[in-house]
Formats: sequence, structure tokens, C-alpha cells
Amino acid sequence: MPERNGKQPEPGSVPAFPAAFPIKILGRKESGFAHGVLGIVRAHAPDFEPTTVQTRPSRQGTYLSLTVTINATSREQLDALYRELCAHPAVVMVL
Repeated sequence: MPERNGKQPEPGSVPAFPAAFPIKILGRKESGFAHGVLGIVRAHAPDFEPTTVQTRPSRQGTYLSLTVTINATSREQLDALYRELCAHPAVVMVL
């Protein structure tokens, strides 16, 4: 999709801010996982609406995938959010 100036964005480039930005968080299905992860998301994106979270358990029920969409305001915000999510002990992967 062309940017406002008519140029094609570079592969892997970050969209213009602010932007709706989906994040998928995969973790071990354990007590408090979703609550802890959503607390981290709210700390970095105070306008995040938790009722929009999409959840999906793994086939075996061992893992839980949460998809959240935040209103991203900067690359720094996204970097800090990803770092904190990845540091959570129950999180396996953040995409």
C-alpha cells in the first residue's frame, strides 16, 4: 500500500503513527497468564480496550494465544511493550 507521499513502504518498515497495531502473545495456559499479559499491555497502551482481546487455546490445551490490538503511538512504545511481554515468565512468543 503506498504511503501518503506516493512511495511504497520499505519491507519491514513500521507504519505511520498513530496506528492500530495487532500483537499476538502465545503463552503457557496457566492461572493468571491472561490477566498478567493484559496488565502489561494496559501499562504501555492506556487506551487499550480489553474487551477486544481474541483468545484461542492450543489443540492440546497447553497454550493460550491472545491477540490484542493497540493504538500504537511510537516505535519506542512498541519496543518497550515487546520487551516487557517477552520478559513475562509464562510468555513463549510475541508476534
